[in-house]
Amino acid sequence: MMPDTVAPLADRMRPKELDSIVGQEHLLGRDKPFRKMLERGELHSMIFWGPPGSGKTTLALAIAQYTAADFIQISAVSSGVADIRKAVKRAQDNRQLFRRRTILFIDEIHRFNKAQQDALLPYVESGVITLIGATTENPSFEVIAPLLSRCRVYVLNQLRPEELKVLMRRALESEQGLAGLKPEVGDDVLDYFTVIAQGDARVALTALELAVISTEPDEGGKRRVTLELAQEIVQRKFLLYDKGGEEHYNLISALHKSLRDSDPDGALYWLARMLEAGEDPLYIARRLVRFATEDIGLADPDALLVANAAKEAVHFTGMPEGNTALAQAVIYLALAPKSNAVYQAYLRAKQDALNSLTEPVPLHLRNPVTPLMESLGYGKGYKYAHDFPDARVEQEHLPDSLRGRKYYFPTNRGFEAELRKRQRRQDREEGTD
Repeated sequence: MMPDTVAPLADRMRPKELDSIVGQEHLLGRDKPFRKMLERGELHSMIFWGPPGSGKTTLALAIAQYTAADFIQISAVSSGVADIRKAVKRAQDNRQLFRRRTILFIDEIHRFNKAQQDALLPYVESGVITLIGATTENPSFEVIAPLLSRCRVYVLNQLRPEELKVLMRRALESEQGLAGLKPEVGDDVLDYFTVIAQGDARVALTALELAVISTEPDEGGKRRVTLELAQEIVQRKFLLYDKGGEEHYNLISALHKSLRDSDPDGALYWLARMLEAGEDPLYIARRLVRFATEDIGLADPDALLVANAAKEAVHFTGMPEGNTALAQAVIYLALAPKSNAVYQAYLRAKQDALNSLTEPVPLHLRNPVTPLMESLGYGKGYKYAHDFPDARVEQEHLPDSLRGRKYYFPTNRGFEAELRKRQRRQDREEGTD
């Protein structure tokens, strides 16, 4: 019997009952509070937060089946307020005419803007709809606070390799899946698909289906899928990466922290992860420039030059040639002496600046570009540094309310140690040490 190949394998094999769902034992285990809540019929609005292919839609459908609720599914990518109103009208009819609960499942709910999310509030609050939102993004950032406060957030975990293999074997053995094609797929192929899927059931099943239907049957009608064929079909790993999502920030954070901790190997690994996943190399280059000033600063002034040169090299050569320029910069920055003294100095100055925005510039620091300004005292008493020995002059350069304030405190690392000596010598000469 040939399967219905119109629908993708992942959809054909989607479990319809809670007991058939693979994974998420922390929610669906027999003794888990979430499972017991469903068994008691105590359904509430909720948000499923998990990586792609972890079973968010599957779980929502199974809940609807389990609770006998009317299930309305929309996608935030292609829906708007009009679709919400249509769903609400149906939910109101269900409630008034049939005393039936309605689940409104919104896939990628983080794609709804504030106005669209606001439109859900009164109906979630009144219980007209039981909202189940699915998102791959952190709902704390992507769902408005009033809506988030009316929902419970449940985290779905990435599926483990053994769980993916259970799903693939189920598909190979099911007539609804691939059994009608008489596939023979070894563990080495299944292991390979678990690697490229990285926890995403849809990716694993799609790769499996593609491999089976691309394999010519032998004289007995069997399709023997080899590892070589599987690798040829897939061609490239599916990397876990979303340039607009949380993983994007997780990876740049890992790169930044590896650099800060002076680990060139860790930094190179995260750099490669980002580049091979398709990250904009100029974005990485800009982050390296920022790192050079924020975490190295004057401990090694050349760090900024190296980072900026890498940025220019990437811009000039493009990719993939620019990847070694970034790698060179990453190694240099990782092994450079570290100091955040410049960064901290700016934060101190910034705080004082924000607290004294109305402080006037001292008259002696103002430029008397007109006779009137000169008559008002602009520039009066200003001492021109080059008229003094060593071009050094004792002169106040801060507003009166901030007189004597210090912002820059150099470390004793790298070139900053020399700057520290200079600063201390200057302070002694001025009698401020």
